[in-house]
Amino acid sequence: MGGDKSLLDWRGKTFLERLLAAVETAGLDPVRVVLGANAEAVQQKVSLGPDEVVVNREWEKGQLTSLIAGLHSLSTEVAAAVVCLVDHPCVSSRLLRTLAEKFRETRKAIVLPTYQGRRGHPVVFAARLFDELRAAPLDVGARHVVRQNSAEVLEIPVEEEGVVLNINDPAAYEKILQIAPPG
Repeated sequence: MGGDKSLLDWRGKTFLERLLAAVETAGLDPVRVVLGANAEAVQQKVSLGPDEVVVNREWEKGQLTSLIAGLHSLSTEVAAAVVCLVDHPCVSSRLLRTLAEKFRETRKAIVLPTYQGRRGHPVVFAARLFDELRAAPLDVGARHVVRQNSAEVLEIPVEEEGVVLNINDPAAYEKILQIAPPG
């Protein structure tokens, strides 16, 4: 994409700012923002609290290292982690609340949204899976844990296409620019 995806602009706010607003409105706490290669640039552009920032020094090893860094920063008292990817910024606070509520109601180990039968993001991982996530193969990532715990996955059908919109190339970015951010 030619730059850090978290800083891509979408109607006057960065992807990261949009996700943070959704997380805050959903009432999720504590919040961790895992930064990698461009940590300093992101911190200069986006206002983040000192307790929110986790710098992943191993970002070159892949996405799972960021998840692991975030998990290491959490208290052992959390029941789960809602994992949001910055290149999936089209999620609403309502969706985040729904995923968290379904986790609390069912205590399933993994809660994830689906859109028209396709699995998407964000994903809720119960704390009991944190060690499995830390031990997952770096080349497979969290998908390994999802596959290993398929009986513990709760899929929540949603009407938000944003759960499957992954911004990995200019065409995908152009598509997102044409839609309104979720409320």
